[in-house]
Amino acid sequence: TVETVFLRTLYVLFFIEVGSRRIHIEGVTRNPDAAWVTQQARNLSMADELDGVCFLIRDRDSKYTASFDEVFRTEGARVLKTPVRAPKANAFAERFVRTIRAEVFDLVLVTGRRHLLKVLSEYEVHYNSHRPHRGLDLQAPATIGVFSTPKPIRQIERRELLGGLISEYHGVAA
Repeated sequence: TVETVFLRTLYVLFFIEVGSRRIHIEGVTRNPDAAWVTQQARNLSMADELDGVCFLIRDRDSKYTASFDEVFRTEGARVLKTPVRAPKANAFAERFVRTIRAEVFDLVLVTGRRHLLKVLSEYEVHYNSHRPHRGLDLQAPATIGVFSTPKPIRQIERRELLGGLISEYHGVAA
């Protein structure tokens, strides 16, 4: 959940691939219900993001109905529910929530749904393609197995994200 400056609560639905740590921000709404989360799962499926997914680990919230689970089952994934009151059972998702809160939402005042979607989409690209992860030997999910040669300091440029909140560094041609 994310609170806006107008004291409205917005809910974010995301999925995380445990092996690669890649995240997929699927949607934001003020009123998540079973129909909405099921449609977001269908959208993920139609985008071919479920290829090779073996398991879906989810909590026991009532909005995750049989139709939501069926989207994943038809893609060949087994749906596993976390035990009651066991946040460590879904530790990767809990860690992502803690990370995005600390790196973004503790520092950004969200004005509304469109603003939140813009912030989330920018952070999703950063998280998947540039942010190093300890569990991945300090690689970003999109760079697993890609090796680059070190660049001299004069060939590195800085790019600001989220209004300068996050900086990324890229090698440039000499």
